[in-house]
Amino acid sequence: MKVTVVGAGAVGATCADNIARRELAHEVVLLDIKEGISEGKSLDMLQASTLLDCDIKLTGSTNDYEKTAGSDVVVITSGLPRKPGMTREDLIGINAGIVKGVTENILKHSPDAIFVIISNPMDTMTYLALKSSGLPKNRVIGLGGALDSARFKTYLSLAMNCSPNDIQASVIGGHGDTTMIPLTRLATKGGVPVSNFLDEETLKKVAADTMVGGATLTGLIGTSAWYAPGAAGAYMVESILRDQKRVIPSCVLLEGEYGQSDICLGVPVVLGRNGWEEIIDYKLNDEEQAAFNKSADAVRSMNGVLSTLNV
Repeated sequence: MKVTVVGAGAVGATCADNIARRELAHEVVLLDIKEGISEGKSLDMLQASTLLDCDIKLTGSTNDYEKTAGSDVVVITSGLPRKPGMTREDLIGINAGIVKGVTENILKHSPDAIFVIISNPMDTMTYLALKSSGLPKNRVIGLGGALDSARFKTYLSLAMNCSPNDIQASVIGGHGDTTMIPLTRLATKGGVPVSNFLDEETLKKVAADTMVGGATLTGLIGTSAWYAPGAAGAYMVESILRDQKRVIPSCVLLEGEYGQSDICLGVPVVLGRNGWEEIIDYKLNDEEQAAFNKSADAVRSMNGVLSTLNV
């Protein structure tokens, strides 16, 4: 198996490093537009692999898409990251052209690739990559839900002073500070609803902290986070390449599911060797469905900006 990660910034390099350390593919290509960055980081990872007992081929490339030929999965992280005070939506004018161009260039050399989109605003970039490429819907997947759910599990585990590995929790909807929906009602610890352990006020705080999880880190670090986003990308790649059939909240095209159509939005899906293979119906209650519809309206409004751009 071969994986290409486009964008050798902090998120892309971390994603590639996670894939290499876990030996998810026989070759990982890291591509960037900036001279020497991808080559240098790939060489650094290769040197690290000798200390980690990893046996994998790592290749860095400065904008040479021929080196990505034959990729099974392509992770797109390219574009500008958030700065303090910026929303993910602020990035659309810059990142739309980048994501579309990357998708077109990749397909020239890897026509059968499955795409995982991390670039922000992720829901809109996933929609753009799907519509501009004409690819089958199952081969274009946005990352948001995997990352947001990891943050949700983290905050729940901190509130309950327990291992996050004992928690099942999902976030659906848009990958935005006001559009994501932590499903508190369905979250469990060891199979028991978390509401048995936490009061309503604490659960509301956990949900609120989850929704601004990315902004919190941006404020602390001065730029977008990278460890968890990179790990989330590798987590999705693993489920695809190893055909694990994991249920992972992901941004995919909806065609009537969850009451929405012609929009890419975060819902629980089965990820396997064919990309996303099935949408799982969580049977939302009225309040959750209303929040999902509101999230869809916000994302659809952002998608509408694409028509005003020259992409």
